[in-house]
Amino acid sequence: MSVRNSKDVFLIMRLRLPSSAAMIRCNSLHNQIVSNLGSEEFTQKVLNRRWTLPSPETKIHQLIHTQAPTLLLNTHPSFGVHDKQSKYFYIVRDDLLHPLVNGNKARKLDALLPLLHHSSVTDVVQYNTTFHQLITVTCGGCQSAHTAAIAVLCAERGIVSHLLLRGEQPEILTGYNLMSTMYGNVTYVPRTVYANREEMLKSYANSVAGNNGSVLWFSDIIQASSASELSTSPNFMQMDVSRSEGNHLRKILVVNEGAGDSVALLGVIRLVQYLSQDHLLGKQRPIKFVVDAGTGTTAVGLGLAAHCLGLPWEVYAVMLADKIDGYRKQEERLISEFKKHFNIEFIDFNREGAGIVNWVERGRPRKFGNVLEGEVEACQQIAQQTGILVDPVYTLAAWETAMLLSSKEAEEGPEVVLLHTGGTLGMFGLAQRYTNYFGMLKKGPDQF
Repeated sequence: MSVRNSKDVFLIMRLRLPSSAAMIRCNSLHNQIVSNLGSEEFTQKVLNRRWTLPSPETKIHQLIHTQAPTLLLNTHPSFGVHDKQSKYFYIVRDDLLHPLVNGNKARKLDALLPLLHHSSVTDVVQYNTTFHQLITVTCGGCQSAHTAAIAVLCAERGIVSHLLLRGEQPEILTGYNLMSTMYGNVTYVPRTVYANREEMLKSYANSVAGNNGSVLWFSDIIQASSASELSTSPNFMQMDVSRSEGNHLRKILVVNEGAGDSVALLGVIRLVQYLSQDHLLGKQRPIKFVVDAGTGTTAVGLGLAAHCLGLPWEVYAVMLADKIDGYRKQEERLISEFKKHFNIEFIDFNREGAGIVNWVERGRPRKFGNVLEGEVEACQQIAQQTGILVDPVYTLAAWETAMLLSSKEAEEGPEVVLLHTGGTLGMFGLAQRYTNYFGMLKKGPDQF
């Protein structure tokens, strides 16, 4: 592969973006979901609880792209100024929430970890796979951002985690795999056993529980916990997580892959409530909100929050780990579970072509986890010009979509906002696997 100059890399990145027409065709469910509750009542009912993060606060930056290949970062944007003389989009910097935990993982676990403590859970069992692709992901379970997040956040709170990773232990531990090993208890599971993950989890959890312990699944936890019980307790970050001297029973909670449960939506809804404050993005301004989609849980949370809070926001989720039918089913499942678990009533309008998420095709489709030529160099260029690190599997795809949407918006059109979910540690695992692409970075693109 020949080395390209930075301008060529930028143009390659821009040329492979999906068309706006393709995005529109990827619209989600053929119904619109709206809560019967008012915005304030919905907020009180759903968000009045304990949280892992002491505050939903996050930084918001602005990326200006006036003329290719120049990218300029504004770290103190003025949200009240609608200037379309320059093409730009806002970046929600959830990649800065935690040094080791991806922003979307921290949001998903924002409401979950207090539930663990509330239920006196002493061990967490976590499995890793890709969304609906148990065997085919080449990197296996080694570089799971979610298992690393479970391990780190549980260890910070005195909760032991057991992480079942598919395949064999790599010769050199790096990236998320290294963090999972440092903070949690990792067991590598043969692929034949891993194929039946439900039985695998049940068997392993029972072995950890022993004769005196009990195994709980997420549905058991959420049904046993009422909103009133959660809201009367202090913030989870301020609680004493030491075990009660009189409680010697082990409770094991099995957390689904990617924390793709309805409780994971709560942290995302909390984020949207924060962003919609008048001095930030506001409640009146039309917005196209872009995010990369692994399990799709974050995207559904954004869409659900926008509709229930009455915000004129459209969510664009770039599909990375499944096809549109799979994401639509995920959307239906999460909304159904959310209604059931939190006793929220919705009205279905059954409008043709309407939905809470626009599921967007990736610019250059490929098997999940694969990196294509030119993508690492595109990430390098973005990092050097803006100081923002995106990865070629997840966040680069969302970045490209935000670039496209913001470049096409008319002067009075909606603002474009990108949720940067993180992915820094994933670059280490990718560099270990794609040595030829990352090897090209030894010399700068303009050196010889």
